[in-house]
Formats: sequence, structure tokens, C-alpha cells
Amino acid sequence: MATGTPVTARDRPAHTPYDGRSQAFTIGLRQIEPEAWLTPDDELAAYLAEKRRLLATTRDTVLMVEEDSTPAQEELLDWLTGHLETEHAATHRRDGNRMHVAGEAVDLAAGPPILAAGLLVQEDFVLMSPSPKGWRLTAAFVAFPSSWSLPEKFGRTMDEIHEPVPGFSAGTRNAELVNRMFDRLPADRIVERFNWSINETGALHTPKTKAESEQAQPKPFDRDRTFIRIERQTLRRLPQSGALVFTIRIHTDPFDILARAPDAPALAASFIRELEGLSLPEAAYKGLASRRAGLVRALKQIAGE
Repeated sequence: MATGTPVTARDRPAHTPYDGRSQAFTIGLRQIEPEAWLTPDDELAAYLAEKRRLLATTRDTVLMVEEDSTPAQEELLDWLTGHLETEHAATHRRDGNRMHVAGEAVDLAAGPPILAAGLLVQEDFVLMSPSPKGWRLTAAFVAFPSSWSLPEKFGRTMDEIHEPVPGFSAGTRNAELVNRMFDRLPADRIVERFNWSINETGALHTPKTKAESEQAQPKPFDRDRTFIRIERQTLRRLPQSGALVFTIRIHTDPFDILARAPDAPALAASFIRELEGLSLPEAAYKGLASRRAGLVRALKQIAGE
């Protein structure tokens, strides 16, 4: 399976959910304005090139749709293209049934609509549709998963998708809160949350099957092979179909970038508090059970402790 390519390192972290704005393993949603929905930047062309490479080499693992989801996909694409024309005219230009972005012309009528949507922006897209068993994953273009497998999650309900997450399995208070929030989210509201993880590479495409996760061996902290992976998620309801749209935007930075941030001591101290606040099951879920102590020691050096 392809492992992807790293992105260009930045001079400082692009997003820092470990600074106290978003706590690990909480719902942590906040409302955002429509113009803040997407975040194109100077790496737009690199992200889109990587998506096209993945489609050519491992399409069945990054793109999956149910036929009944087509109306919701079409609604998503219509809303997306209108948003890009209005809010991001500097990077996106529509010409009939094509949209020009990063030197490429994307045919808006070719293939499933969610495919075209994903080739326009750095974000990945997931559609959740209502069903008698709960919200189900019915269409997705996820080029940059964070240690999970789209084929394993596709068609499942939100409770089933969250089953491996400590504290979020079916019947828990967190699961009930998530489902209630999904049920009640108004169509005119967009919400945002952040999540983070620690990876060994800066690759964007980091899939992992359930079997691979179970076979993973504990590893000690290695400063040179530690990357902070930030996942920005947004959620909104499509007014006509009623489907829920998740966007997932990945940022990845080498660990030592923290030391170069102007507010490095404060960032490191906040990250330490969040790491130390993880329960053992939460740390294990994030692959940190054997690396947490070394990571905390390195962060204390940055924090000046």
C-alpha cells in the first residue's frame, strides 16, 4: 500500500490544538463563519497532486460511494463550487463545467460528484446519511486518513466507526452526545474541531487497517522520527438531502518545529498537560503508551522545565 509523500516543513506550527483551545477526546466543537469553512494555502498544488497520485495507485481505498448518496454528493458539489467562486476566487476559477485550480482543470461532471469535490481543495470529504440504525457513512473521498481504513469504516454507523475510540463506543455518554448533536445541527451552522496525533513520518497518506493496528509494536520516542499531525474537521448539514458533510484537513509538522515557535515554552507546556491528561487507553489508542514519557521529557526541555 502506498505510504504517501511528506509535505513541506514550515517555520512554525500551522495549527496547535494542544494549546488549550481543543482538548483531546472531547467533542470540542465551536461554530465558525461560512467564509472560514475551507483553508487553501501555498501547499494547495502539492496536496492536489498527491490526491491524483493516490487515485491512480490506490483508488479503491480512498474513494467509496453508495449509489443512493448521489443526490447528497451533487448538493455538496454545488455548494462547494459556489463557495469557492465567492470566497476563493484567487485560487479557483470556474469555466462552465470545469473549475481551474493549481494549474489543473477539474471536470465537475466526471465521476462521482464527491470525487470532483475532493480534487478542488486540500480537505477530504465524508458524507454521513440518516438511516434507521443511525448516521451511516455513505460516500467519502479520504486521501489522507489518520491511521484508519476507509474500506473498513464505509457503510458503518457513527457508533460503529467510533467503537475503537475510548469512551465513544455505543451506549456511552459521549456517543449519545455525538448522535444528538448530529440530529440537531441546523443547516445554517458550520462547526469546527481539532484533533492531533503523533506519527513517525510527515506523510499525508497514513492508512492503517484494524489488523495492522493490532500488530503494531510499542516504540520508544525518537525525536528525529516524530511528527505532529493536526486534523482540522468541520461539519455542516446539507439543507436539501439532510446529509452531514465532514471536511478533514491535515497539517503535519516535525516535532522540532515547536522549539522554533515564538511562543514555544507555552505551547510545550500546554502539550505536556494534554499528554499527561490522557488515560492509558487513550494513550494506547493514539499509539503513545510507550512514547509518552520520552515525548514529555523532550517537551519539558522546550518549556524550560
